[in-house]
Amino acid sequence: MVAVKTTSYEDIKHPINLASKDMIANKQRIFQYLRDEAPVYKGKLMVLNAYFVSRYDDCTMVLKDPRFVRDRSTATGGGSKLPFPMPKSVQRLAQSMITEDDPEHRRLRNLVHKAFTPRNIRQLGESVETLSHELLDDLEQQGTVDLLKGFALPIPVAVISGMMGVGREHMTVFSGGMKALTDGLTGINFIRTMLFDMPRMTKFVEQLIEEKRKNPQDDILTALIQAEEDGETLSEDELISMVFLLIIAGYETTVHLITNGVLTLLQHPDELARLRGDMDLMDTAIEEILRYDGPIEGTKPHYATEDVTLHGVTIPKSKMIATLLGAANHDERVFENPEIFDITRDPNPHLGFGRGIHYCLGAPLARLETKIALTALLDRNPNLRLAVPAEELKVQQIPSWHRYESLPVTLG
Repeated sequence: MVAVKTTSYEDIKHPINLASKDMIANKQRIFQYLRDEAPVYKGKLMVLNAYFVSRYDDCTMVLKDPRFVRDRSTATGGGSKLPFPMPKSVQRLAQSMITEDDPEHRRLRNLVHKAFTPRNIRQLGESVETLSHELLDDLEQQGTVDLLKGFALPIPVAVISGMMGVGREHMTVFSGGMKALTDGLTGINFIRTMLFDMPRMTKFVEQLIEEKRKNPQDDILTALIQAEEDGETLSEDELISMVFLLIIAGYETTVHLITNGVLTLLQHPDELARLRGDMDLMDTAIEEILRYDGPIEGTKPHYATEDVTLHGVTIPKSKMIATLLGAANHDERVFENPEIFDITRDPNPHLGFGRGIHYCLGAPLARLETKIALTALLDRNPNLRLAVPAEELKVQQIPSWHRYESLPVTLG
């Protein structure tokens, strides 16, 4: 006998807005509604209209089907690539490799890929190992700490600064600029970030690039500059955009993957005990964290290059589409018992880093940083526990992300 779902969705507020407080508070329930009742739904992405796709197969199709593009001007037949005007300094962030389509995307990705050599990644991993233990040496003396600020945050800051070859004398400016970029892209800080923080950070990056041109170093930024000067056509704007992309993608994802990972494990003590009993399960545990409670719940918008009908709903040409990866990763059509957190889940074809040509270039590095950080933390703190009730933790009101404002824990 087939079970009949009796879930009521009468209290869901329409149109659903991915940036609303209701969405943040009831995310998985709304995702379930969309998968069950409205797999193609015309909703809101802040103030913009967008069609949401929430089932796994539909999200995968949009991410891989050439009828859906990241460059808005391709779908509209001209005009701006962006849905609304932005200052030039902001455009350098918004118009990066992540918003391009092939063949332009492939050209830029190949250039960045050349800078991510196995040797560079290995060196970064070694620095994460050392830093993780240095941070824990200090934090463990304090006992109760904000693990996000004291542990998860400094690790990717150090990695990105190492990639860029930023010296200690620039670290305050660099880390402050990263915080402005990631915290100020939504909400009340948006205007300040656009008018003040972004131009200031752009100037800093321009000066950093100029310094690397004069004094090349053994870092990824120098490798990107040399690729441009060797005739591989990275323009000045492309180079600046690439630095911003590496900062946002490389820094933000890892901070919250570590944080979400610790919280998810603490909320599932049986699975945490299972992992402590066999640390060789760390790789599959991280994959399950990415599926179950990963930090990335959506991609950059896509646009339809023609009318596309899906599940009886026609998405008109040039209209915006939001792929809800957080919903797709809990689709029972693909994942058996998706609401169960299982660190040995196999197969686990989650979309935590996307799919298709825009699959996250920094995924291997994010996995490596998270594995090293979680291993050190769990090895050294057998009595790790939350310092506040889980319901008191605050989720940031940012569409397409699942990020906590802090993670107070007691070490030991």
